Amino acid sequence: MASTRIYLFKRFERFWHWAQAALIGLMLLTGFEIHGVYKLAGWTKAVELHTTAAWALIGLWLFAIFWHFTTGEWRQYIPTMRKIDAMMKYYLVGIFTGAPHPFNVTAEQKHNPLQRLVYLKVKMLILPLVWASGLFYLFYNELGKSGIAGLANLSLGTIALVHTAAAFLTLIFLIVHMYLATAGHTPLAHIKAMITGWHELEEHAEPQPVD
Repeated sequence: MASTRIYLFKRFERFWHWAQAALIGLMLLTGFEIHGVYKLAGWTKAVELHTTAAWALIGLWLFAIFWHFTTGEWRQYIPTMRKIDAMMKYYLVGIFTGAPHPFNVTAEQKHNPLQRLVYLKVKMLILPLVWASGLFYLFYNELGKSGIAGLANLSLGTIALVHTAAAFLTLIFLIVHMYLATAGHTPLAHIKAMITGWHELEEHAEPQPVD
């Protein structure tokens, strides 16, 4: 089938995507070891690696936020309900019956309506919850001494539970994300685009604005 190629993902986007994936993967791996699920590096080393990866991820997030706002790429995550029904139907049924994708990307609209909603929730709710609960856990004693309102009534165990719950939500997102990454016109099409930056646009699927 004939196709055209568009340059979809800039160099920083690709770096940010894979670096974030690697750091989150390392945090999940060491986090489960900290909870005693298995033993690989040892508890002390796992804590050290987990904390280092957390700081690196926070630094990456801050720079990514700066990049998104200075380049205008933050607009990619503006939510919309237009064509949301078509996308849900495609992911629930069409993907298994060979139906054409109801939305084709452009450089101006890289994410379909469902992706926009999911990515926005992950970036605005789940990841900040991981970030905040992790920092509260790490600096629990210092923050308690500073007299931050409410922290004195919040146990360390509760903070750890929230952090773990947020980590599981992140894991669920990653599993779904990796599965849907194979939902292109070929199983590796989306993955290849995130490596090279170039996306193959099927000509039968006309780009349709969602804004």
